[in-house]
Amino acid sequence: MTFSVVVVDDQALVRRGFAMILRVHDDIEVEAGTGLEAVEAARRHRPDVILMDIRMPGMDGIEATSRILQEADWVVRVLILTTFDPDEYVYKALRAGASAFVLKDIPPEQLAPAVRTVAEGGALLAPSITRRFIDQFAERRSVTTAVAGRLKRLTDREREVGVAVARGASNAEIAEHLCIGAATVKSHVSSILTKLGLRDRIQIVIFAYESGLIEAGDHNVGH
Repeated sequence: MTFSVVVVDDQALVRRGFAMILRVHDDIEVEAGTGLEAVEAARRHRPDVILMDIRMPGMDGIEATSRILQEADWVVRVLILTTFDPDEYVYKALRAGASAFVLKDIPPEQLAPAVRTVAEGGALLAPSITRRFIDQFAERRSVTTAVAGRLKRLTDREREVGVAVARGASNAEIAEHLCIGAATVKSHVSSILTKLGLRDRIQIVIFAYESGLIEAGDHNVGH
């Protein structure tokens, strides 16, 4: 399977470096663009994955991610590139709809597998890592009535599954804890995504914190 990738970074050397690494893999096509061209590049090439830098002049990666995902009528996933350890910029990008993030010093041999994983809808980071990162910033935010109100769309079982996802549990762990089949867990996760209009498990984690479904620091799947 061939994946179309757009690389977005305002530094030409960085952009071309990532493009060069990806072009040696025959299952990945690359179209590179700058930050200001990100939205237009997405419209023109309809990529499967966008490698998106965050800190760029003119239009940062958070705004570009939000615009692209709002307009997209195809499945596109955003993989955030950052020079720094995950910070609030990355958190905001994930809230805007990005699916994952990697540091720019990622070993070259790991970049293509990361793109494939994201393109196929997989989790690039272990749920526990994602949860700890989001936990760091979610505790600063108050629950909003609008977000909390969306919880009414979920059944009691879906809420239980959502809480477990937010606590970093895998489908197998959720199945064992709730004494249901793994296929049933997968079905519940899919239903949660559909009902709440979310893209992936990371979005479920963020929603769980911001809706008050789970509180920062609450990590025990067994509670």
